[in-house]
Amino acid sequence: MDAEQIEKIEQIAGDYKDKPEQLMRLLLEIQAIAGNAVPNEVAVIVSRVTGIPKSRIYGYITFYAMFDNKPRGKYIIRICKSAPCFICGAQSVVDAISEELDIEPGETTKDQLFTFEFCECIGLCDVSPVIMINEKIYGNLDPEKARSVIRQYKEGEVE
Repeated sequence: MDAEQIEKIEQIAGDYKDKPEQLMRLLLEIQAIAGNAVPNEVAVIVSRVTGIPKSRIYGYITFYAMFDNKPRGKYIIRICKSAPCFICGAQSVVDAISEELDIEPGETTKDQLFTFEFCECIGLCDVSPVIMINEKIYGNLDPEKARSVIRQYKEGEVE
């Protein structure tokens, strides 16, 4: 982490100094500039600047699925692992994405572009199987549609 990133993290954390009830929002902002993660060194900075106990910060990072303490890819691909998605063919979508990116769920590509992970219900069972890439939803997927979506991101057609 370079000095510029640390300064930015301190600035953002300072904006939340007297707002401990906004910890989730703070951590979402922080992870956007810290490699889609809140590493331990960043949690220490946030705690120092805001006065929020490190244990509370670590609790959020380890409990909520949208956080991680190790760097993740620019694009986080989440696939729903609930029963409706799997009944509708999610495993074939998992296999297609794994093959396209040469990684398994829980891994990040070598170029740090993609992280692929399972998540709980996305809440769109009527268009399952579903993936979410960062905040964008893709439903009614089959293996070929999933590959096509991933290729669009690889080729920079989607931001």
